Amino acid sequence: MISMSGNRDIFSPYIILVAIIAYLLMAYVAFHYKIRGLNFPSLVSIIYISIGSLVYILGVLTSSNFKSPLYSRVKMEFSPRHETLLLILAILSIILTTWNLYNVGGIPLFSGYLKAKAFTKIWFISYLLFLFSINLLLARFKRNSYYGLFIIGLTLSALTGYRTTTVVLLLSVLINLYYTRNISLGRITIIGIFIISLTIIIGYIAVKSIEWQHWNLNPIELFFYRAGYTLTVFDRLIQFEGATHGKLLYSTLTGFFTSTDPRIIVGTTVLGYKHSSTSTIFGPATLDFGFFAMIIQMFIIGLILGLLHTIQKIKKGFFTALYAIILAHTLVWIETGPTDLVVWIFYLIGVAVIIREACHESGHRS
Repeated sequence: MISMSGNRDIFSPYIILVAIIAYLLMAYVAFHYKIRGLNFPSLVSIIYISIGSLVYILGVLTSSNFKSPLYSRVKMEFSPRHETLLLILAILSIILTTWNLYNVGGIPLFSGYLKAKAFTKIWFISYLLFLFSINLLLARFKRNSYYGLFIIGLTLSALTGYRTTTVVLLLSVLINLYYTRNISLGRITIIGIFIISLTIIIGYIAVKSIEWQHWNLNPIELFFYRAGYTLTVFDRLIQFEGATHGKLLYSTLTGFFTSTDPRIIVGTTVLGYKHSSTSTIFGPATLDFGFFAMIIQMFIIGLILGLLHTIQKIKKGFFTALYAIILAHTLVWIETGPTDLVVWIFYLIGVAVIIREACHESGHRS
């Protein structure tokens, strides 16, 4: 049974389009009230976003051509041994995160310097392990104790001061439970309000704790300002279309080893000074390779999400957890852009799953 409210599948890939529109409306509020002097972006940037969104829809629609009967209903089986292994990974990731916070020497949420120090390889590995293991545990094994484990991991993530990881954890689990627990629209609304509130709170505390910056915005103003600022960065970025020649993509894929921040490259190139800047989901590809690269990117994202959405509805378990993780990160990408290695890892896993399922079904038919 597909978990849906009424006949609507709330977390289908089309939720990305809804989120893009919502983000633009948030930015509009910032521009309308000229928060910190923000001005409306050019028509060109709106056209780029509109075309990119339409091509994304085309990718999702294209995926429907492969829906049935491409994927068999044979489900991936999990034994108690698999559950134990996943539980060990989740606990190990919590231990690693705690150790990382201990090594930092304080709570990064309350200090910009500590926050910068907290972004380590240990943190990256622990986040990757926890995101995967907790979602799969919740998707496949319905034990109440795993909710407690999730809350512990979520709290530790919030203490690092990184909104992205905290929001992704919440969103992925929400999407996961939507398909595996058949939760109601009312509960989804309540959890959604909680996610937005937590985002505002963590974002505000983290920004106010940056020792070298001074902000006079209240939490609500800052929430809308971020959307307007990011859209402003994208608007300026269009003038530098193709300027970085793949440097952003390269730093995203190798940043784990080189400690290079792709967002610094965005800020340096677009703003002219060293500053970590987000540029929407449409920004990095445009800055690296130009308009047509962004179009190709949006089509591929739509195609992959569409195919994974179909597979997880049929096969559940691991596939639902994977779809939830990728969709949650893609929703966050609407602001941050595809500059996170961890997301590309899950996308590659998603592509491997799609190919495997297609080959398996082809072999089964022959």
